[in-house]
Amino acid sequence: MARLNMLQLLHFAVLWFYLLLPSLLCDNLFCYYSPILEVEKPFELIVTECPPDKLCFKADGRYGNHSALSARGCMAKRDCSQVHSIDLKGTVYTMSYSCCDSPYCNSCPGVAANSLHITVTLMTVAVMTGSW
Repeated sequence: MARLNMLQLLHFAVLWFYLLLPSLLCDNLFCYYSPILEVEKPFELIVTECPPDKLCFKADGRYGNHSALSARGCMAKRDCSQVHSIDLKGTVYTMSYSCCDSPYCNSCPGVAANSLHITVTLMTVAVMTGSW
């Protein structure tokens, strides 16, 4: 009985080591995730950790000149800046994807995300150096 418990504990330890080691060694990127949704529908963003070699993305689905869909998550760098059509509920939308490479950079649209990141960084430096 004790041998069985020790073997289970060993399997559990190996599993945790296997699952946690990449995130500890690779400094993976944290991004926001949301599935493809209509722009007007509220959805609480979920924080996700991207696998190695993936970036945060924000997708915009357009129907003509109208922005109708959005999505966020992780994407391979080679797939960034792509545009393709998606058929959702009988309507064809044009989805365009843009990527960024800083933590949580897909929280706001476009430039706002980068300026927010810069502002937070500058405020942190100011507080740490005592010049705030």
